[in-house]
Amino acid sequence: MSVTTRDSLTGVFNDKVIRQFAIMTVIWGVVGMLVGVIIASQLAFPELNLGLPWTSFGRLRPLHTNAVIFAFGGCGLFATSYYVVQRTCQTRLFAGPLATFTFWGWQLVILLAVITLPLGYTQGKEYAELIWPIDVLITLVWVAYAIVFFGTVGTRKVRHIYVANWFFGAFIIAVALLHIVNSAALPTSWTHSYSAYAGAQDAMIQWWYGHNAVGFFLTAAFLGMMYYFIPKQAERPVYSYRLSIVHFWALIFTYMWAGPHHLHYTALPDWTQSVGMIFSLILLAPSWGGMINGIMTLSGAWHKLRDDPILRFLIVSLSFYGMSTFEGPMMAIKTVNALSHYTDWTVGHVHSGALGWVGLVTMGSLYYLIPRLYGQKKMYSVPAIELHFWVATIGIVLYIAALWISGVTQGLMWRALNDDGTLTYTFVQSVKASIPFYIIRLVGGLLYLSGMLVMLWNTVMTARQGLKAGALPLVQIPAIAAHA
Repeated sequence: MSVTTRDSLTGVFNDKVIRQFAIMTVIWGVVGMLVGVIIASQLAFPELNLGLPWTSFGRLRPLHTNAVIFAFGGCGLFATSYYVVQRTCQTRLFAGPLATFTFWGWQLVILLAVITLPLGYTQGKEYAELIWPIDVLITLVWVAYAIVFFGTVGTRKVRHIYVANWFFGAFIIAVALLHIVNSAALPTSWTHSYSAYAGAQDAMIQWWYGHNAVGFFLTAAFLGMMYYFIPKQAERPVYSYRLSIVHFWALIFTYMWAGPHHLHYTALPDWTQSVGMIFSLILLAPSWGGMINGIMTLSGAWHKLRDDPILRFLIVSLSFYGMSTFEGPMMAIKTVNALSHYTDWTVGHVHSGALGWVGLVTMGSLYYLIPRLYGQKKMYSVPAIELHFWVATIGIVLYIAALWISGVTQGLMWRALNDDGTLTYTFVQSVKASIPFYIIRLVGGLLYLSGMLVMLWNTVMTARQGLKAGALPLVQIPAIAAHA
């Protein structure tokens, strides 16, 4: 039995904060991809750096990574985790004011990043460039997020905790641990600090953080998204619930130890590099287990891919997830890494995961969410979703193929030797050889950005349609939850 009631009534799901995060996910997605296109243009045409420090590649590149990962990806994770935890636990978000604080606090973090990074205020750590006062604000927002999420799980109206919440919960706990340990520093002013670590130890801590930011922020959390929205959109149960639990425990245990593969052929002890390589290879098993579980959820419903562009976003994202989680362990093998390290191959690998997996699964999930958040049965324009899918997918393929070829070319040129042992090519020659591929990468990025602009238009029109109709979103909840 269920009751239908409005968002404004006591005990019903708190969707206001979800709407806020969902809209900002799309807006920050456009901003992040735009900055990415600008810096891709600078690599192909260096004069576009404009000779100004705050518009240079070195300043804008961390702005791009932070905007895409923490603004676009982060807002998407806040939105979907708040949506999923309420629906699967059949109760309203715990501590509503704290949920509101997480929205405004996170937007402030992003705004401060937009100001400080182009000005050159940075800690110089990959994915952790933000200066220490912003790190403190991130910590406060994250504690509030944990209270809201786990408080909601703790006050659930059902005994079972759905697997998506396990992934979201692990992501929240792991990111808190990673952020606090890696950000430990001695401040010397409001804009400068010294890391608590030095030398090889600092590098080890940084890549323990960096790889697990990929592992938990960009993988485990988005798997939580996958485990909810693919079954919902396909209208099929998860292929194997038992496999999803095995996938969860294997993934979170293995990922923590793979970070040293970023430091092959460095001052890090050789045995530590080898441990990172071994765990990276082991990581292939749970990663592919999750991919197979998601794709096989469509068993008996494959025909839906022909007509449902949202489902296509979600399933193709899993294909990129599988490809990226095969490529990563292969690149962690020392002999392969000897060719790939410091080349564009690594950049192509990162973007096959970021654009193909994280981007597409977020877009698919939001296309499911947004009409429901605004009382609509579907997005304003389904053909626009179709257009977005094809533009984005073609953009990704151009992007990653260009960088794979560029990267392998660079690696081979750098290691080529003459008979007398001298280098065959200068570094400048390898840069020159990469320029055509940088132009292809730029075209791919422009296509991907165009897709985001189409999504922004579709989102605005859907929201306007819902608001114009005066349709406060209706939600279906069990009768027992109406008194929560």
